[in-house]
Amino acid sequence: TSGYIQDISTICDAAHNAGAIAFVDDYQATGQVPIDVQEVEADVLVSGGLKWLLGGPGITYMYVRRDLIPELEPSITGWFGHRDQFAFNPHEMVYKDSAGRFETGTPSVSAMYTGAEGLRIVNELGADAIRQRTSELTSRLVSSLRERGFDLRVPPDDEHHASITMIELDNPGPVVDRLAERDIIVDFRPGALRASPYFYNTQEDIDIFVDALTELTRK
Repeated sequence: TSGYIQDISTICDAAHNAGAIAFVDDYQATGQVPIDVQEVEADVLVSGGLKWLLGGPGITYMYVRRDLIPELEPSITGWFGHRDQFAFNPHEMVYKDSAGRFETGTPSVSAMYTGAEGLRIVNELGADAIRQRTSELTSRLVSSLRERGFDLRVPPDDEHHASITMIELDNPGPVVDRLAERDIIVDFRPGALRASPYFYNTQEDIDIFVDALTELTRK
């Protein structure tokens, strides 16, 4: 991953021109990068609570364009997708008229509560405000890392850069562990450490992280 913000509208147009459904996987963006499904003309959008919606694992979200719902038949289903949910009739599957037809079995109820609270916080702050704050923190992170001589795998400008910042390291795993000992939580992928500031971080957090990373990698 590079944190590059795709031009979703252009991608949806390309899908439609090819006669395909525009299916958007927005998991890495929902909560930090605003999107209007009607403006970009997405047919389907999926996301979840684990990444940026503060909800943790076990809860996902799916948008389907209203007039498209009757045309789509789930490949996997369950009793929650049945129009007469409590009939428990396995011989005749009549799907709900709403997007509820894409539900399967009983969801994780505890995840629903944490997901709802995470959404409340994100909605209270607003997607535009979160994007502005996160962009400011990410810009500071990128400039500070470059000043220290780190090689980065990031988009060329702030406009197309989400929070995800990839820092090239030969062996990032042990560095991530050492940072965790200092209560600095980051992640890694092959050949790179991944830092992803969010609205609850501060500029001081960014500076502490860059100082610690410099110390641990330049010894």
